[in-house]
Amino acid sequence: MLLGVMSDSHDRLDVLRRAVELLNRRGAEHVLHAGDVVSPFAAAELGRLKAPVTAVFGNNDGERRLLAEKLPGIAEFAELTLGGTKVALYHGTSPELVRALVDSGSYGLVVTGHTHRVHEERRGSTLWLNPGELCGYLTGRCTLALVELEGMQVEVVEL
Repeated sequence: MLLGVMSDSHDRLDVLRRAVELLNRRGAEHVLHAGDVVSPFAAAELGRLKAPVTAVFGNNDGERRLLAEKLPGIAEFAELTLGGTKVALYHGTSPELVRALVDSGSYGLVVTGHTHRVHEERRGSTLWLNPGELCGYLTGRCTLALVELEGMQVEVVEL
């Protein structure tokens, strides 16, 4: 199963549109957004994805009620099973909680954002992945990740 993984889009509509096009073209079967979509009009862009989307709130997501209208099910934390893999999705504002999720051994994949930096780390049977920032505001790199759950292969794509 191919996952699209993004975070920290921060209303960067031009890059968000390119990300949606890429994920549709590559055949992502599910998309995870690890927070900081920011505005409901940006969340609406995710509606163009052919795949289902699971998203969590980030620390910059202010208009949560309207975001929830555009992204049903959005919450502080998401736990789901995709392709037989248990996945935790959390923005990452608390490093202690991130460590606890990763070190728990309860998840095959833990996805976070918040730092705006790509991070791929394997601890035991857990892959911890931060796809970096889609917006490119802090690092100058607009990145997302594709994860093939079978074999847990990660491809970081720069847009």
